[in-house]
Amino acid sequence: MSIAASSESPPLEILPGRVAGPFDFRSLFGNERSAELEIGIGKGRFLLAQAAARPEVNFLGIEWSLKYLRLAKERAQRQGLRNVRLFRADARHVLAALLPDRSVVRVHVYCPDPWPKKRHRKRRLLTPATVAHIERVLVPGGYLDLSTDVAEYFDEIRELVPVACGLRVAEDPLFPIESPGGRTSYEAKYIESGRSIHRATYVRPGDAAEPGAVRAGDVKGSRR
Repeated sequence: MSIAASSESPPLEILPGRVAGPFDFRSLFGNERSAELEIGIGKGRFLLAQAAARPEVNFLGIEWSLKYLRLAKERAQRQGLRNVRLFRADARHVLAALLPDRSVVRVHVYCPDPWPKKRHRKRRLLTPATVAHIERVLVPGGYLDLSTDVAEYFDEIRELVPVACGLRVAEDPLFPIESPGGRTSYEAKYIESGRSIHRATYVRPGDAAEPGAVRAGDVKGSRR
């Protein structure tokens, strides 16, 4: 993604009309720090908390709801977070076309829509194609952290991942980092209502991913 030259800091919200190709993370954030991706940020509870706690890491948040994205943007602005970028888009398109190979150290997917009706299941985020793209965009040693409150969906995910890609079950040393009520707004709501949250972590085989070990500039324009 190219951004017109400017003396100002890169904008917090990425406007779709300015996306001309795969993201250039150095241009996107104005630095070469490692980056993490959250798919479906909702109101931004988790993403913004992580950005505030770990200013040495860049955070890209994808959200389809314009209402929620703008709310998260307002919160990020109030907190003065400079390591956050927000993008309203279909995450499947972002994964397939806009993220370079080995460009993020961690992908977060928390409580995605389970689309329980059989005729709607093609709309699910976690399919063989998207899971394969998640593996592609992770650096070696990078993590996929996910959760769902739907046990059946969780079982299907655990069957899907090892078949669709080379990610392996692991324990992410970064987590748990969460409040007692849950990581995201949805998790907090579900926990309060008595639902169980099912979690899993996967790693892309390779050397351990450390913040700063893979710089955004190192993957500029990289694609298969």
